[in-house]
Amino acid sequence: MREARWWRRVDESLVHCFLCSQQCRIPPNERGKCGVRENREGTLWSLVYGRVIARNVDPIEKKPLYHFHPGTRSYSIATVGCNFRCLFCQNADISQAPVEYGNIWGPEIPPHEIVEQARRTRCTSISYTYTEPTIFMEYALDVAEPAHRAGIKNVFVTNGYLSRESLKSLAPFLDAANVDLKAFDDDFYGKQCGARLKPVLKTLEGLKEAGIWFEVTTLLIPGLNDGEESLRRLAGFLAALDPSIPWHISRFHPMYHMTDRPVTGVAALHRAREIGIEAGLRYVYVGNVPGDDGENTYCHRCGNLLIDRFGFTMRIRGLREGKCEQCSTVLAGVGIS
Repeated sequence: MREARWWRRVDESLVHCFLCSQQCRIPPNERGKCGVRENREGTLWSLVYGRVIARNVDPIEKKPLYHFHPGTRSYSIATVGCNFRCLFCQNADISQAPVEYGNIWGPEIPPHEIVEQARRTRCTSISYTYTEPTIFMEYALDVAEPAHRAGIKNVFVTNGYLSRESLKSLAPFLDAANVDLKAFDDDFYGKQCGARLKPVLKTLEGLKEAGIWFEVTTLLIPGLNDGEESLRRLAGFLAALDPSIPWHISRFHPMYHMTDRPVTGVAALHRAREIGIEAGLRYVYVGNVPGDDGENTYCHRCGNLLIDRFGFTMRIRGLREGKCEQCSTVLAGVGIS
């Protein structure tokens, strides 16, 4: 265990956790909504500090990040736990374990070992991913700071529910993020995820203000968040924030507690992509359909093919020094050559 940050005592026994936008008030011997932060005798503790349940070397495209050091590898880590209750979670066996089963497991790995393993495996970045990295923020920061000093980039793959205070602490060491914008509908967030929409939008605005590169992912679920008007409002919000924000529209497969919905049709994914482009977004991608033309990156000005993809593999085709070979338009992103 490690004493938590981002909390205060409300009285002698009750504590207020403001790590994320759930803003839990936790009675003695109870845990927050994430299931990994516990009030013990008026002090809040993180139960997952250093307890790494998963670590792998992944292509950065898996996050997905298509405009951040494309073609590189990212050392990816997670602990158990999540501050959302998404009924369609693809990693529920680890994200929901503390709440559903009371289980917290994973070998203890000190931060310096994560940084060293990233260096040894020649990873350009470390990704905090698989579950929700906000809930292990104390550990993430203790990894991110020495990684930053060593020239290794830091990436958050997140639901975007950070509090203003925790994002401020993370921002100096964060190089990129992929944020799930699950729908543009507060009712969807409440019923399907146990959360709200507005804090996610605030995080996106905060990342933009801090100058941190980020991309956005929406899992398109038939009959729940695939209405054209809702997609137009979502795409319009992103385009107004920055038309160069890449938007990944991913194919849904029945998972966890949501097995009553069909797999997303490819035509629906293509229509959502069209809506994004019509809204003014320059880079809109189809996800979870390997070989689809919507995986590729095209110059938003002349339409020249810049990066050819199949799943998590990629090949530079029409780029030179980060610019379109045909019209010299700069491809938005970080670490693109």
